[in-house]
Amino acid sequence: MQVTPLIWIITILVTIAFFVYEFFAHVRKPHEPTIAESARWSAFYIGLALLFGVGIGLVSGWNFGGEYFAGYLTEKALSIDNLFVFLLVMSAFAVPKAYQQKVLMIGIVIALILRGGFIAAGATLIENFSWIFYLFGALLLFLAYRQAFSSHESDPANGRFMRFVRRILPVSDEYNADKLTVKKNSKRFVTPMFLTIVAIGFIDLVFAVDSIPAIYGLTNEAYIVFTANAFALMGLRQLFFLIGGLLERLVYLSQGLAVILAFIGVKLVFHALHVNELPFINGGQPILWVPEIPIWFSLLFIGATIAVATVASLLKTRSDGRAEVVASSAHPTAPVDSRTTSVSTPSLERKDDSA
Repeated sequence: MQVTPLIWIITILVTIAFFVYEFFAHVRKPHEPTIAESARWSAFYIGLALLFGVGIGLVSGWNFGGEYFAGYLTEKALSIDNLFVFLLVMSAFAVPKAYQQKVLMIGIVIALILRGGFIAAGATLIENFSWIFYLFGALLLFLAYRQAFSSHESDPANGRFMRFVRRILPVSDEYNADKLTVKKNSKRFVTPMFLTIVAIGFIDLVFAVDSIPAIYGLTNEAYIVFTANAFALMGLRQLFFLIGGLLERLVYLSQGLAVILAFIGVKLVFHALHVNELPFINGGQPILWVPEIPIWFSLLFIGATIAVATVASLLKTRSDGRAEVVASSAHPTAPVDSRTTSVSTPSLERKDDSA
């Protein structure tokens, strides 16, 4: 795939322009986005990402187009998992809804910058050390195991890292609109908004360790890695407000991502064996009988895994909801005096209507 420095410059400038527009058009003035606004912009960014992938396929060939779509799907799924953790962080710090857009925007920009650094480092390592595929593969298999058995039940506001931050910085207990610092009694304090952004930045760093080796298991093209990551992060803010309630219902998302990471880890190990140069493995010669997993199979596998995890999650939460209804009906509350039933019921209905 031929990508000139000019194309790189244009791509980076356009990406920056999108985020600058996002900030001044939507984030600068604090407000909670409506469902319609979030749906409109989510559809726009997803459509733009799909059109870009079609463009890559038409210009550079559909093998590269398939690599882009597989990478985009993987990064989008990992980004949605990011959203779940962002939701926990903002709940732990009690971020007002009007200011959540700003926190998300800053978190997404930090994620893109960190991933950009990891992409550059990964490209350099792959170009100079073929054995790095073994390391990436082993890392993804470990991360897959951790993802499968991880729980999002820890308190992000009181983890070891945040306790360390509180020890070295003077912290105010109250928000001051969306400002990061506040001055009290001639002393400068950081606000909970600042702590929230620090926590999300730290989480972005951790998630970058997952996402970059994963997509390098699908393509060696740094340009595809960068654009798939950029498009996966674009529209993530709107998606948060669009599917906020749905996030808690994706109970099998972690397991689905674990399967995807394990699959890509195996794919990386297979590729490492194909380009092997380590002297203690097969005398430093490539092992050509090991199968190479084609990109079309990777794309189908990743798409099917995401679909199965989503459907299974929704069925599970629906079944649990029905079980709770049955359980509550099987154990009714104390009987109500029949003499007061006709009087009290209408007033309760009026309260429900007003709510």
